[in-house]
Amino acid sequence: MNWATSIRQLHRWLSIAFTGGVIIYMAVMGGGRQPAAWVGLLALVPLILLLASGLYLFALPYIRRGRDDARRVSG
Repeated sequence: MNWATSIRQLHRWLSIAFTGGVIIYMAVMGGGRQPAAWVGLLALVPLILLLASGLYLFALPYIRRGRDDARRVSG
């Protein structure tokens, strides 16, 4: 398994974790009281990791295209 496949799989699992964190946060907020700070982090931590992996996956085709073009010119 290569890096792109591993990061794509990680991105999928992070999206599930983010969705779960948001659902938990909404359930706690629905209780009518102010949630603890760590409850908000349940959604924030996966969101930051989703941003990083998503930006990598977005840039991946452009990176590959640049490498392929460089090989054609030098080869």
